[in-house]
Amino acid sequence: MSVPSLTPNAVPSDCEELPPPLPTPMAYTPGGGAPAPGVAPVGSQYCVCKVELSVSGQNLLDRDVTSKSDPFCVLFTENNGRWSEYDRTETAVNNLNPAFSKKFVLDYHFEEVQKLKFALFDQDKSSTQLEEHDFLGQFSCSLGTIVSSKKITQPLLLMNDKPAGKGLITIAAQELSDNRVITLSLVGRKLDKKDLFGKSDPFLEFYKPGGDGKWMLVHRTEVIKYTLDPVWKPFTVPLVSLCDGDVEKPIQVMCYDYDNDGGHDFIGEFQTSVSQMCEARDGIPREFECINPKKQKKKKNYKNSGIIILRSCKINRDYSFLDYILGGCQLMFTVGIDFTASNGNPLDPSSLHYINPMGTNEYLSAIWAVGQIIQDYDSDKMFPALGFGAQLPPDWKVSHEFAINFNPTNPFCSGVDGIAQAYSACLPHIRFYGPTNFSPIVNHVARFAAQATQQQTAMQYFILLIITDGVISDMEETRHAVVQASKLPMSIIIVGVGNADFAAMEFLDGDNRTLRSHTGEEAARDIVQFVPFREFRNAPLPSALLTTYLLRAYYPPGTMQGPAPRRQKRPWRKLCWQSCPNKLFSISSIKTCPPPTRSPPECQPSPSSSMPAGPPALPRNMHAHPASLWVAFFFFLLN
Repeated sequence: MSVPSLTPNAVPSDCEELPPPLPTPMAYTPGGGAPAPGVAPVGSQYCVCKVELSVSGQNLLDRDVTSKSDPFCVLFTENNGRWSEYDRTETAVNNLNPAFSKKFVLDYHFEEVQKLKFALFDQDKSSTQLEEHDFLGQFSCSLGTIVSSKKITQPLLLMNDKPAGKGLITIAAQELSDNRVITLSLVGRKLDKKDLFGKSDPFLEFYKPGGDGKWMLVHRTEVIKYTLDPVWKPFTVPLVSLCDGDVEKPIQVMCYDYDNDGGHDFIGEFQTSVSQMCEARDGIPREFECINPKKQKKKKNYKNSGIIILRSCKINRDYSFLDYILGGCQLMFTVGIDFTASNGNPLDPSSLHYINPMGTNEYLSAIWAVGQIIQDYDSDKMFPALGFGAQLPPDWKVSHEFAINFNPTNPFCSGVDGIAQAYSACLPHIRFYGPTNFSPIVNHVARFAAQATQQQTAMQYFILLIITDGVISDMEETRHAVVQASKLPMSIIIVGVGNADFAAMEFLDGDNRTLRSHTGEEAARDIVQFVPFREFRNAPLPSALLTTYLLRAYYPPGTMQGPAPRRQKRPWRKLCWQSCPNKLFSISSIKTCPPPTRSPPECQPSPSSSMPAGPPALPRNMHAHPASLWVAFFFFLLN
């Protein structure tokens, strides 16, 4: 259909939005090109944008005998002449003309030739390995080619560069320069019954007008089985994806009954806009009649095919990691080392704390691998380091939060070298004991994070690195401490060394389930990242930093997703740090705490802050860092 061109409008006043907007929110990436007009360079890092790619296929090869192909698209990126998988879409069941709702989001580097390859496969098995699926064709080009054209349609080629039948691929680019996101909560009521022996399995699809006058799929909800009154999970999409930032632009919503063969039955449709949806507020829902035009024409007494109820519509700003860092938010880093007896006698070569003739062990290797990431981003390179689970002289009482340099008033170590030296020096002077209690050190850092919540803007974010052999004695107390800390600007990275059973660590890392305290209270967000170090123990230290760790993607059950992406290879040290931006986002969204708007101050020594009474206070007012270092740190996390 033809869609009139509409000019963007401001968000209606009755929409919920976090003021004030930040000026020109963009993503900063390394590069040597010229800065965008009106944007000042940040060191050698310049402002570029994120690009969202929408993919659809036409006339794909039919590889199935009794049905049609079940295609999914895989995006590969090229780096130093090698292709690696970046992401993949959902699977479109029994469809030779798929429009994928999953989008690819990439950083667009103006000054680079970013080579991309789009490969389509027919899903035959549940395997994540691409060789298990039938190849339907591929297309290669640069990201710049797509961005400059905004939308391209090209033939698909087989491995021998011959045409893949009449198969075509269409790729559309959308710049994500608007950081507003919209969250919608919808339910259905009295939808048409489409299944012969049941009810319906309804889902919704949202479309926006494309530049070519056709509707473009933006989002697809999950399927709700066996009901005429579905309740869909609330979902959040970028406002620019939904309506190009124009709150008056028409949005087409289609309701279908899901069928396993891909021949989904049409229930009805309606049109709306963001401005209309924003009328759903303050507990007052907005109702839309779901209309089937064919039924409307045939039946004189036809009213509708059900009602779609919008319970709530909220528009917020999705601040980027750099909005916080470049605004002056500081990362406060603390190290905790396990000195319990389960590690073994440090004089015994079988001990995890035994320092071999090469001058290292697993604890030192972990300290080096993770510490080298952060030390380049601290002006004075002074890090607090704690030990726990050991008996200390002179009275040999057990401590679970002692300074490993034995200076409780100044627990800071000079760089990673200083941490390693303090660690090695303290070994002969302590007695490994127990139990292995995590909660004291978690609560210790949490006290400082709690103080940061008194600020109106997100000025500080706390990161606790715990290196341990995997045996936790106070699991209930630790669970409670982590659940309470999940409400604070704080993350915990746990590195497991040795061959112990790390089930407890996996339990604390709430990737697959919500962590609960012993009282049943749920964590407000996932703040724990666990990484096993044993995958890399056989590599020499420089090589260990380049060793890879396999990640698996997770698709929520009940969604129309295809196979999980092939396990991605990530450098081990990046795995430790890569979740930090998302964890910072999550606490800021919970607290509705915008980033600071000031620029980072020049690198000046911070005044000594008074430490609260009690055990040695480790986090301090960390020095602000040059913006260029923060930019580099951000892209180290993401790449």
